[in-house]
Amino acid sequence: MAEPARFLVGIDLGTTNSVVAFADSTSGDDVRPQVLPIAQLIRPGAVETRTQLPSFLYLPAADEFAPDAIRLPWPSDADSVVGAFAQSRGAEVPSRAVTSAKSWLSSGGTDRTGAILPWGAPDDVARVSPVEASTRYLRHLRDAWNAAHPEHRLEEQEVLLTVPASFDAVARELTLQAAAAAGLDNVTILEEPQAAFYAWIDTHGDAWRTEIGVGDSILVCDVGGGTTDFTLINVEDDGGQLVLERVAVGDHILLGGDNMDLTLAYGVREKLAARSVKLDEWQFRGLVLSCRDAKEKLLSDPQATVQPIAILGRGRKVIGGTLKTEVQRAEIDRILLDGFVPHCEIGDAPQTPRRTALQEIGLPYAADPAITRHLARFLTRQSASGSPAQPTAVLFNGGVMRAPLLRDRLVAVVDSWFGHANGTGLRVLGGGDPEHAVARGAVYYGLARRGRGVRIRGGTARSYYVGIEAAMPSVPGMRPPLRALCVVPRGLEEGTDVDLPDRRFGLVVGQPSEFRFLSSSTRADDAVGTLLEHWDDDEIVELAPLQAALEWDGHEGSTVPIRLRARVNELGVLELWCIAIDGERRWKLEFNVRADVDAV
Repeated sequence: MAEPARFLVGIDLGTTNSVVAFADSTSGDDVRPQVLPIAQLIRPGAVETRTQLPSFLYLPAADEFAPDAIRLPWPSDADSVVGAFAQSRGAEVPSRAVTSAKSWLSSGGTDRTGAILPWGAPDDVARVSPVEASTRYLRHLRDAWNAAHPEHRLEEQEVLLTVPASFDAVARELTLQAAAAAGLDNVTILEEPQAAFYAWIDTHGDAWRTEIGVGDSILVCDVGGGTTDFTLINVEDDGGQLVLERVAVGDHILLGGDNMDLTLAYGVREKLAARSVKLDEWQFRGLVLSCRDAKEKLLSDPQATVQPIAILGRGRKVIGGTLKTEVQRAEIDRILLDGFVPHCEIGDAPQTPRRTALQEIGLPYAADPAITRHLARFLTRQSASGSPAQPTAVLFNGGVMRAPLLRDRLVAVVDSWFGHANGTGLRVLGGGDPEHAVARGAVYYGLARRGRGVRIRGGTARSYYVGIEAAMPSVPGMRPPLRALCVVPRGLEEGTDVDLPDRRFGLVVGQPSEFRFLSSSTRADDAVGTLLEHWDDDEIVELAPLQAALEWDGHEGSTVPIRLRARVNELGVLELWCIAIDGERRWKLEFNVRADVDAV
């Protein structure tokens, strides 16, 4: 058996910023996660280290920079720049900047492996896929690590890579593909809210048991650059020991700092329009990036009241070639507070305005920007008794939730739902580190897997179903109804096999067929083998279908009687085994993005 890797390395591949943390497993029982300073270009010809790598990719024009101007301490591609300089240069030339690659990676409505970014760029700009952009970020992180630890290359270490809890199986698989393309094969996927909670445990040491107790229900509210994630973790008693169990994960919500940046940009554009200044599309894209920078600086500095903004000019009337304006703290407070964390009732649902029939292809952002209404729906849908799930404590994570104004408003709204008086309501778990917590928590999880920390129980966050075509006479123009067979109930521990020995089905072999899969984050009571004929649209969602031709010589086009076995492996990938009743053959299907699924 191979020796365990010396270093445990946690990577938070964020929408806006990426972070690397690590621990030397040979350092003794008191080892603590550390954050890696990441070397990156700050400006042409200048390399510095920062604890965060902005998740920005800039694709320069030919001869835009001299080769020495974008040289890094290690051999690197000359056709792109990653990090701080990519962020600042992208604000000046937005048509060449790739942003929010992680959000694109999670968007099932676009070609996630196609060269589509920068979105809407002119024809003369090179494009990359969301997977390729993620690969370049990871390659930069790999090279930065290897430059700092030349004797312990990252390719040889144990890597814990975090993803949003709401990432679907395809997005998780694509993340692993990006890691593999960067040379990282020993990778384990971990959900970001869990990682944030692990970091909180690590920060408090054994004292975490005095901060929370049996009966507590902890809401992890993670609002990052592109996504909003909700997770519930309950504290339970197991033989006199406190145990933690993740009991619920919310749906994938494309709502976060990106939406706030866009909202601020619209506000600034209106101010400029009042001065008879109009921005073209190119300038507005640059304004969005500048508003992101202004927001982050104002939120990180409580003493700052105003942040200047400069926009490159496109006409002769702009003095000096640039247009200058500013964003004030009062605007930040008003726009973000009232627009994204408004007061609402626990029974309120996210608003769904009437949509225009023809829409531009792009990211499927949440139609309602109110985080509080999304939270209300999450808590309402997690109840088995008819009453909303009621958290007793909250752990905030994500760059957006660094702002005290937003945190205080969200706590006040939750308290209003459950009738708490001041001082006795939702407890805020302090001591967090929003910028580095996810990467540090991933390292703690790696240590816990080696018996050197506390594990969170929970298993799968969703129930999974396979579509079964109903047997019925053919009707012209109508496909037979689809039924949903539960093969993985919510909460199944990863690595557990589930058999359906008493049910037999027909499997079409020897010709192309479509396998349809579904999932639910709300149906907690469906057991293995439950066959559903009807369900509400908001209960079960259909995932991307798998196309396959399962071969068996001599049985082309036949329907073979089989039974099913399901498994969720340690990487969170659903495996479905189709086993011939006579025992002669078996086939394995996996959630992935290959054109064909594996037939074993």
